[in-house]
Amino acid sequence: MDLLEKITARAKQLGKRIVLPEGLEERTLKAADEVIKEGIAQVILIGNPAKVHAKANELGLTHISKAQIVDPLNHPKKDAYIDLMVELRKNKGLTREEAAKLIEDPLYLGTLIIKSGDADGEVAGAMNATGDVLRPAFQYVKTLPGISVVSGAFLMILPDTKFGENGLMVFADCAVHPNPTDRELAEIAVTTARTTRALAGFEPRVAMLSFSTKGSAKHELVDKVVEATRIAREMDPNLQIDGELQADAAIIESVGRSKAPGSPIAGKANVLIFPDLQSGNIAYKLVQRMAHAEAVGPVLQGMAAPINDLSRGCSVSDIVNVIAITANQAAGL
Repeated sequence: MDLLEKITARAKQLGKRIVLPEGLEERTLKAADEVIKEGIAQVILIGNPAKVHAKANELGLTHISKAQIVDPLNHPKKDAYIDLMVELRKNKGLTREEAAKLIEDPLYLGTLIIKSGDADGEVAGAMNATGDVLRPAFQYVKTLPGISVVSGAFLMILPDTKFGENGLMVFADCAVHPNPTDRELAEIAVTTARTTRALAGFEPRVAMLSFSTKGSAKHELVDKVVEATRIAREMDPNLQIDGELQADAAIIESVGRSKAPGSPIAGKANVLIFPDLQSGNIAYKLVQRMAHAEAVGPVLQGMAAPINDLSRGCSVSDIVNVIAITANQAAGL
């Protein structure tokens, strides 16, 4: 059983409620039908019910009737969600009239369904830009307690099984935050460890990467990684983490023993935390293309509830997989 099969199997046991704001989008509907058919998650579709059912019939989908369908213009909890929006954004001057308009936007409605405890996670982006998906999430779902930054992790499945955990590694941040501070880098490490447990199913061994290993170079960029490692240990004293480590010292045992003797992580890392987005994004793409690794992600992490953004070029199977991933994240937060 491969990783995605394991993630899907776990999702089937969890019964999480995943909201899909793009309820009239064809690929989303097909994915929802598959998810319901296979029992991967409970599905909440946002859209005019008559139009959703008509589209489903047109596509020959037979399981959409088992989804909960929420009409963004008219549903029983509309006033309650408006009240919650106003309460959460009153310091920003949000009026009830403004909230009444925003709540009819499916992307805003999806986040309020989650914030109210009526759903466990959200998947969107098949027809909306990333900024449009994440804006309401930042405003209403917000980040986890003690976490100020959202980041993006990739599950890297390598043909060479001597690396990581039988060829499986987790890279972050490869998708979101261009230049994290030391505190933010520590938060990325801690949230990536949670993602690793929730999705990969193994205990993370986290390497904080740099161009230096244990003081071999002196620079403010190295200092940031050293301080981030210290903060991450404070945030999660049980986390297996070490840094600063060069990439080879992190993943090759002989190099780790030579460059960082006594390190519990050197040569054994299964989670790599990059010092900035440039290095993380470059690294995952190089490994994907040159080592023929499968890159699953980005999986967004750090939100108080999992909200994942799709590529607008995504396939139906991509959406099904992200729904399964989101269900697992919801259980692991």
